[in-house]
Amino acid sequence: MAEAPRALVVEDEPLLRQALRDHLAELWPELHVEEAPDGLEAARAIAEHMPDVLFLDIQVPGLNGLEIARLVSGRAHVVFVTAFQEHAIAAFEQGAVDFVVKPIEGGRLAVTVARLRQRMTSVPADLESLLRDLANSSGKGHIRWVQATVGNRIRIVPVEEVHYFQADAKYTKVVTDRGEVHIRRSIKELVDGLDSEAFWQVHRGTIVNASRIDSIQRDGDRMDLRLVGRPEKLAVSQPFQPRFRSR
Repeated sequence: MAEAPRALVVEDEPLLRQALRDHLAELWPELHVEEAPDGLEAARAIAEHMPDVLFLDIQVPGLNGLEIARLVSGRAHVVFVTAFQEHAIAAFEQGAVDFVVKPIEGGRLAVTVARLRQRMTSVPADLESLLRDLANSSGKGHIRWVQATVGNRIRIVPVEEVHYFQADAKYTKVVTDRGEVHIRRSIKELVDGLDSEAFWQVHRGTIVNASRIDSIQRDGDRMDLRLVGRPEKLAVSQPFQPRFRSR
């Protein structure tokens, strides 16, 4: 008997990872599925047991998804699982097996599985051209929404709804009109990914939505922001104060 095909799911959100595993168990029962919560674990799993298929989130901690895809280019079939549809379209057009856009839908994944089954006997695509294009264009797009796990739900928050982001232990607190959620993205990742014209870093651990700023209060060397409809004050540390003094 032929050996059962092996898959590796690389996704840092536990609920998304489990949802993908559950769908695959129904759609492709003979597929042996392993998982990795970050890029470093994925690299170890690839080195130990080269999978036949990778279900790969482009935005994962450790080694990013592009670096992981480079490890298996031409050796394993790759399915990009991403919240950024522009990545998915580019991947599909340039030879990656397929893509699945978050949140994952069973019907869309069924189409992907059918395509994978057809391609399992063919040589996996060489992804070098695609990976170069994605790497070169990765700074052109901006984060348009963030996702947070709330109980047994995954909440999608458009960034336009955000008042501010603030570092909170290992997470980042996201404050919106509809309450607060916590996400795994760091302040640095958000600074790199958000539109810098719309979101201003005001402290090492704080980014504010510029359209939500109501007033600025100065007291000697201290500067605080008030946001529209919010009771709290947000400190502006000295490295970021020149932005407000020049306005």
